[in-house]
Amino acid sequence: MNAILELAGLTVRIDGPEPRTLVHGVDVAIAPGERLGVIGESGSGKSLTALAVLGLLPHPLVAGGSARVRADAGSSPIEIVGTPSRRLDRVRGTTVGAVFQEPLASLDPLMRIGRQLAWPLQHHRGLRGEALRRAVLDALADVQLAQPERIARSYIHEISGGQRQRVAIALALAAGPRLLIADEPTTALDVTVQAGILDLLQREVSERGMSLLFISHDLPVLAGIADHVLVMKDGRQMEQGPTTQILGAPAQPYTAQLVTASRRLDDFLPAGPATGADA
Repeated sequence: MNAILELAGLTVRIDGPEPRTLVHGVDVAIAPGERLGVIGESGSGKSLTALAVLGLLPHPLVAGGSARVRADAGSSPIEIVGTPSRRLDRVRGTTVGAVFQEPLASLDPLMRIGRQLAWPLQHHRGLRGEALRRAVLDALADVQLAQPERIARSYIHEISGGQRQRVAIALALAAGPRLLIADEPTTALDVTVQAGILDLLQREVSERGMSLLFISHDLPVLAGIADHVLVMKDGRQMEQGPTTQILGAPAQPYTAQLVTASRRLDDFLPAGPATGADA
């Protein structure tokens, strides 16, 4: 089966008079419908790997190796590494969508939410007029935002953090990507709101038949959403495999430490999941 995303020897380095490698040769593939979780402490290279896949590494960071995506099952893979950013505009959105940790950094504070959401619907799906207006409202309703017409008229500072993240998810899904990259999408939210966002992501991925690359430093969160796990440390790939295998019988001492630490943390957490609204 053709992988939707395939990384082969992917590297990220600082280019300049004192070059330094930050990500060292990641090899991984994500099949259609698969959910891959990437786990590791801060500075392990998780987010840099995601930015390399999106072709969004800031200067002076440079990707090496290969990162290839497929627009559909029968198409030839598209190489991201080395391709100019302007040529990846149709890949970002239609093939790969992304949700980041802080929606305030990815949403425009000077533009009404409805206009922001209308752009990918118009640009990638060719919608105009009443069809475009209805698609914007449907997209907001689909991520379980009450009063979508009010949300569409609002600026991002006028809605809550949980609502902003739902808008960011709607924006990432607007053009119907085959792969969704979620980079620490709940870290900035409180526990109650976090549970709702995780439920939403799982529902959207399942209903749309998408693949998922879910990045987290929270092992219990990742274990609840990912089929397979990639463990990273200091920019290096430590091990990967089915979630049950990695958590039940880790091959690397570092992974075993993560599992042990998460179990110890459970002893200090209240029993039962948190629930509530994110109004």
